[in-house]
Amino acid sequence: MSAALPWTFRGIAFAGVSSKSIPVGLELYSVRDALKTDLEGTVRAVAKMGYQAVEFYSPYYDWTEAQTKQMRKLIDDLGIKCYSTHNGLPSFAAENIEKTRDRNLILGCKYVVLAWSDPKTTLDGWKALADQLNEADAKLEPGGLRVGYHNHSAEFTAVEGKRPIEMLAANTKRTVMLQLDVGTCLEAGADPVAWIKANPGRIRSIHCKDWSRDPAVGYKALFGEGIADWKGIFHAAESVGGVEYYLVEQEGSRLSEMETAQRCLTAFRATHK
Repeated sequence: MSAALPWTFRGIAFAGVSSKSIPVGLELYSVRDALKTDLEGTVRAVAKMGYQAVEFYSPYYDWTEAQTKQMRKLIDDLGIKCYSTHNGLPSFAAENIEKTRDRNLILGCKYVVLAWSDPKTTLDGWKALADQLNEADAKLEPGGLRVGYHNHSAEFTAVEGKRPIEMLAANTKRTVMLQLDVGTCLEAGADPVAWIKANPGRIRSIHCKDWSRDPAVGYKALFGEGIADWKGIFHAAESVGGVEYYLVEQEGSRLSEMETAQRCLTAFRATHK
């Protein structure tokens, strides 16, 4: 039913929502090696930790329809959700968009997120990408899905005097979610809180990834160990950003993947009150 609500209303509705009602999930790239060994067992373990959602990344696209349905049954049985998936640009191509739609609907997703785009050297290049996102969003909308875009540091690094992320925000429809990756935003020297406030209602999910200025640590900093102002980020996300769910993500760690995921969730819960 929520998919049928006007998007302008939904953005307003999330302003002031109780922080405890916003689910936290795990971007499964964080446990990518474990997934390769035991896909279903890893998803079960993540749910047992207390994560309320998972975000599958590009390998999901190669599942058969039967495998996708089996995964949906598993997450339903576990009582968790898959609100979005991470995808490469080919998933949005005209010849693939129907498969992308069908797989995401089976999983129960709301958003199909472009996880990465090669950095463009001109603003026209970024504008062309915005046009692609709009076209994909229009094709997915009849099925109840929306497109999202996930930033890296390049989008916060000026090209021809303007940050590409600003070009993308200005030239995509408001129905296109701007999924904020906190760590890469910080690495680029940008302010996540300011970015959220500048784009009310569009930051509907956030990758909660920390970052350390120590080059020996970088993205290996666990949640709360880097320079991110998580209290400020949560407040901005929930007061104006329109956040619907959080996703812990870890690119690497001094610990095992599963211990890292558990520790990050514990730290998230202690911070997000």
